[in-house]
Amino acid sequence: MKNILIFSLASLLLIGGCASGIHTLSKGLENEAFLEFIGNPNDYKEGVNVTIDKKTTFKAEVNKVRKSTKAPKGNLYAISTGKHIVSVSYNNKVLFKKQIFISSQETKQIILP
Repeated sequence: MKNILIFSLASLLLIGGCASGIHTLSKGLENEAFLEFIGNPNDYKEGVNVTIDKKTTFKAEVNKVRKSTKAPKGNLYAISTGKHIVSVSYNNKVLFKKQIFISSQETKQIILP
């Protein structure tokens, strides 16, 4: 009887210890994309004005042209994925206006003159 009680107690401890084992977590990528504005920063010292879908307006810094395309350097601006009409202006002159489609985690480079 004593052996059965010890065996039962040991079994309960082993089973209870398994509950705090390995837990898995699955996580996808954030549903956002990025814009990068490329040009000569000296030509746009105060930054450029960016309008997205005629609703959202913000000022953006222009990054210089770089030879390697591995990883973006400079400022990136997060937007939602999907279709957007992007307009870029400087001193009330429209430099870029186009409808773009951008996927999740994609960085779209907008080349300014």
